[in-house]
Order: sequence, then structure tokens, then C-alpha cells
Amino acid sequence: MASMNYRLKTERLILRQLELNDAPRIQQLAAALEVARNTLSMPHPYEDGVAEKFIGQVNEEWEQGAAYVFCIALKSDNLLIGVTGIHPRELHRQAEIGYWLGVPYWNKGYGTEAARRLMQFGFEDLNLNRVHASYFTRNPASTSIMQKNGMTYKGTMRQHYIRFGEFMDVGIYAILRSEWDAANGAADSA
Repeated sequence: MASMNYRLKTERLILRQLELNDAPRIQQLAAALEVARNTLSMPHPYEDGVAEKFIGQVNEEWEQGAAYVFCIALKSDNLLIGVTGIHPRELHRQAEIGYWLGVPYWNKGYGTEAARRLMQFGFEDLNLNRVHASYFTRNPASTSIMQKNGMTYKGTMRQHYIRFGEFMDVGIYAILRSEWDAANGAADSA
């Protein structure tokens, strides 16, 4: 898949490629334990230099078409409030999405809005057939984001990962292109 420069918009948000000058803001928001404990690999504490390394890594994946990791910014002032990404498997026309938001931006609908736009990008721009997401089952907010975007529960992998010394149950939600199209009034395009 060729590299592209995507800039996605919603009613309140802009999703754009991460830039090195986003590093201080990422570090500020990602430093919260509440954020790190709902992700699989975000370090805590979030040390100096980690955000810069993360941005370099995900932008390299972007150039290779292996993943598209976006800054979630408020449209009103371009303030970074979180990060979201889609990791396609081109051969199977499927992808996993993920997201995190800084604590001050929780419970305001931003996660749902960003995930919805990312799923639209997956189906329309990347021509995917299936999008899925996984979450720690102790995080009902992530479940809500998936449900509000039409994804359906596929199961739970019990004690699938260890995070901060604790075995974590991981749930999975998914949506097919046909379900997305039906819910969003799209004509069959396959």
C-alpha cells in the first residue's frame, strides 16, 4: 500500500499524522496512569524521549503503509487530545483500530467520533472488509465507543495479557463492511 498524507475531519476533530512537535503534549497526556493502564504497551512513568521515539516509529510505519497512527486534535484550536491508529492487514482486507485520550477529554464523545472517522477511513480509503478492536474488559468506556460505532461483541480472551503485573481479560468487537454500509446508508460498492 503506497504511503499517503491523510488528514481526516469530523464535526469537532482533526485526525492528522503525528509530528515531532506533538511530543511534549503526548508526554503530558500519556503520563497519567489512568491512560497507561488502559493500553497494552504505553510505559508508565512516561519518560523523556519516549514520545519522540514513538512518533518516529509510527511515522515510519505510515510511510510503509503498515499502520496509520493519527493525532486526535480539536478542530477549534488544533490541540492534541489523544492518539488513534489503524493497523491494516492488506492481504486479508482487515485492520485493528486503537485509541487513547487524555483524561480531561474522557466522556465527551471524542473517542466515539475519532473511532467512527477512522473506521470510515478503513472502509472507504483502505478498502477493508473488516475492522476490529480489542480492549481490557475493565474499561467500559472503550466498550461503549465500539458499541456506539456499530461494532458487535465477538468474545473475551481470558487472562490474555499481563499489564502492570496483573492478568488482563481482553474483549474483541468487530464490524464488517456490509454492516458498516447498511448502517451508514452506503450502496454496495464491492
